Amino acid sequence: MSNILKLGIPKGSLEEATKSLFAQAGWSINARSRNYFPSIDDAEIHCSLVRAQEMGHYITNGVLDAGLTGQDWLAETNAEVAVVADLVYSKASDQKCRWVLVVKNNSEIKSVEDLEGKRVATELVNFTKQYLAHRNINAIVEFSWGATEAKVVEGLADAAVEITETGSTIKAHGLRIVCDLLETHTVFVANKTALQDAWKKQKIEQIALLLQSALMGREKALLKMNVPKSRLDELVKQLPSLHAPTINRLYGDDWLAVETVVSKKEVRKIIPTLKAAGAEGILEFELRKMVL
Repeated sequence: MSNILKLGIPKGSLEEATKSLFAQAGWSINARSRNYFPSIDDAEIHCSLVRAQEMGHYITNGVLDAGLTGQDWLAETNAEVAVVADLVYSKASDQKCRWVLVVKNNSEIKSVEDLEGKRVATELVNFTKQYLAHRNINAIVEFSWGATEAKVVEGLADAAVEITETGSTIKAHGLRIVCDLLETHTVFVANKTALQDAWKKQKIEQIALLLQSALMGREKALLKMNVPKSRLDELVKQLPSLHAPTINRLYGDDWLAVETVVSKKEVRKIIPTLKAAGAEGILEFELRKMVL
């Protein structure tokens, strides 16, 4: 029997973002409606769609060899897994998320200490209870099956512990953030016993490397340009590069071809600077992957 890696793909809010990341990394995952076992163009991988909240449990118990979930759900379930790679992406962006304490705008709750004797709704029940117990705060923490913010709006709870990326939805519901409880992001985790298997370990590390390189590629851009030899030193001083820019001589000319990798955030500022330093024919390329 050929080697097979049992891989968990998070079902729900992270599902589409995860499939997109795998596609960029080199794997095509196709999930059909009502099918919990999506196909993947790799005969060595068997995929299962699993809620992020349950991923740690299935990997801890060896039902799955590896999978993607949030740091928050590992903390919530006390999962005994090995974190192979940090993958900072979410359903809407490539940034970390926060679990925050939320109340009505006119609430008298100004700090976490004001939760004494209050009712708190959240999906992150165990973590929230531990967080409050550590601070000797006695509050009623209730599990919410969803629409957690609405419970505060409707007066079913005094406060909520909810996850957010930007806080815009919270504000739109007439609520305010009291404080942050936990910062979280996606992680690629593995069963500890699976990592003792040489083949599975190699396969897991292959997936981790390519997922990380795909995420890094999203942050960078490749710039190519031509520059007169006489102005090369002036231009190179303006280039933020990973190591040093690549420079090649153009055939039969006193011009040089220069290329370098820069942060996408720097591109809009650096292109006018490069133009002023004598660069011509400036081209920007998207990167699919970047391996350091």
